[in-house]
Amino acid sequence: MFSLLSRRVVSANNVTKVVASTTTNSSCSSSSCYAFSSRFMMSTTSIPSTMRAAVVRETGDANVLKMESDFPTPELKPGQVIVKNKYAGINFIDTYHRKGLYARDLPFVGGQEGGGEVAAVSEEAASQGIQVGDRVAYSVFGSYAEYTAVPAAKLLPVPQGVPLDVATSCVVQGLTAHYLVTSAHADLIKEGEWCLIHGVGGGTCQWAAQMAKIRGYKVIGTCSKGKEDICKKLGCDELIALDEVPGTAYEDYESMDIVARVMEVTGGQGCKAVIDGIGKSTVDISINSLAHRGIFVSFGNASGAVPAFPVLRLIGKSAYVTRPKLLDYTTNREELVWRADEVFGWLLEGKLQVSVDTTFPLEQAAEGHLYLEAGKSKGKVLYEI
Repeated sequence: MFSLLSRRVVSANNVTKVVASTTTNSSCSSSSCYAFSSRFMMSTTSIPSTMRAAVVRETGDANVLKMESDFPTPELKPGQVIVKNKYAGINFIDTYHRKGLYARDLPFVGGQEGGGEVAAVSEEAASQGIQVGDRVAYSVFGSYAEYTAVPAAKLLPVPQGVPLDVATSCVVQGLTAHYLVTSAHADLIKEGEWCLIHGVGGGTCQWAAQMAKIRGYKVIGTCSKGKEDICKKLGCDELIALDEVPGTAYEDYESMDIVARVMEVTGGQGCKAVIDGIGKSTVDISINSLAHRGIFVSFGNASGAVPAFPVLRLIGKSAYVTRPKLLDYTTNREELVWRADEVFGWLLEGKLQVSVDTTFPLEQAAEGHLYLEAGKSKGKVLYEI
């Protein structure tokens, strides 16, 4: 049975409140409610047998990601819907798949984050109240395309008041940021304690910095001086702005003694959690910035993969280390909906500000990856399809 938290916006005395309720297989009486309607309507538009898609047929640099105009459209299988995509998110993990760092069977359609409207539903999906025309976002492989087959259990309804490009941005980056600040640290950081987040000028960690503040942590963020203007709006308690590597938009993590600054800001205690999506360039900084029994959360490889290091290195502070991934923090429908509900709720309440930096047409698939890999983004990067 399809069930999720819905929200409706009510105003009283000029104060806007977001009220949460549970809906199960029912139509919404409020236009602001974002539960799926239980009414099922057959598609009145045909879905073509081929579609435009950005495809990887061999691993390599960005130029191996090529737009094809006649790629087979996915077939609708039991328990699925077909989503006609409006946007697809571009994430660093997509570049790891393209390069072969994370192996995929070839050929494959790139991407794993999309948003659009439901174009067709299976009988099983219809029984859960999903209907053609619903605005949805999702995370499954194959989003760099006009159409994607999505299991009904993976769909997230997009609330009224949340633009589809913002909703698409929520799915990988928003949910990743959510699990990083709520779960990956294994509760080793408490309200009022220090958290170091690297690269808060980028998409995921812009979210993470804001969510960490919502959770009550004190936040130190690192960013390049070229992104300092955006990062000042995130609410970090301390922002460490770094010079850029000559000829790039990347932070030069050797341009100042970050560990010394972290220790100065924290009164010599260090940080109970370090959230690090940079990788190779920051691993030493991250470990050395930890507090006693702090945790190093390494979730990305923007500067290269983290090299192996001996576990004995953690003994000085009895520190912890984890290398998490989103799939392990959205293991079932209930967990996925809980995380999405909090993220969408914070958006509706104005607690989160999302920056969509740049949108590329799907025909410029390679350019989208090159832009992200060059470190130029100051927010989310999308394809418009």
